[in-house]
Amino acid sequence: MALKKLLILDKKQIQQKVDRMAYQILEDNLNETELVMAGIVGRGYTIAKRLKKILEKISEIKIVLMRIELDKVSTHLQAKTDLPVSEVANKVVILVDDVLNSGRTLVYGLGAFLDIPLKKLRTLVLVDRSHRIFPVSPDFTGLELATILKEHVDVVLDEKDEEDAVYLS
Repeated sequence: MALKKLLILDKKQIQQKVDRMAYQILEDNLNETELVMAGIVGRGYTIAKRLKKILEKISEIKIVLMRIELDKVSTHLQAKTDLPVSEVANKVVILVDDVLNSGRTLVYGLGAFLDIPLKKLRTLVLVDRSHRIFPVSPDFTGLELATILKEHVDVVLDEKDEEDAVYLS
């Protein structure tokens, strides 16, 4: 039996959600001169790049893009970043991922910043499934989606911005 995919967000709707979240980030950081968009490798990083582009169009804030690669299988926090974490000390950091399910990925991502002082740390997800095991919730959300545990949310984000969609299967 083939799994049916239900389209939840199309390309235009995803763009609208990302645009809206960019404006929310701007409102939350009006007095800042610099923000760090820390995207979790994969689709979180893709969303962070898109947010950076929008924020640079709508504001004068300098946006630094940071890539976070997590080992989610390890029992110890293992995060690799493309910038030294010390470079974001005393700055505003927005941690970006595509889907919030149990919260494990966001918690691991937050852990990368535990040893440095930050001005502010915010979290952003495109889709929040609300099945949290860990005590983490996003500050910025594109879509809150009530799902059952057996369902899966697939986010497709093309780097060339050609095929973007969110499916429920």
